[in-house]
Amino acid sequence: MEKMIIYSPILIAVMVFLIQQRIVVTPEQLEKKHREIMEDIEEKFVTINSYRDLKEQFSEIKDKIDKIYDAIVFK
Repeated sequence: MEKMIIYSPILIAVMVFLIQQRIVVTPEQLEKKHREIMEDIEEKFVTINSYRDLKEQFSEIKDKIDKIYDAIVFK
């Protein structure tokens, strides 16, 4: 216990430094940053479901264009 009292000012200084340099964060800060990252991701990227739907639509459009091309060429 005596050693703890001797080293407590150093421990407090180290903890203050870590908090000031944002090396140690609180769960609230971490959650806030997580929400910010998720918002940025939603703005810049599409979901896998949207991508698959778009890919399917392009495939259908390609098939229809091929049918139109075949109908025009072979008439």
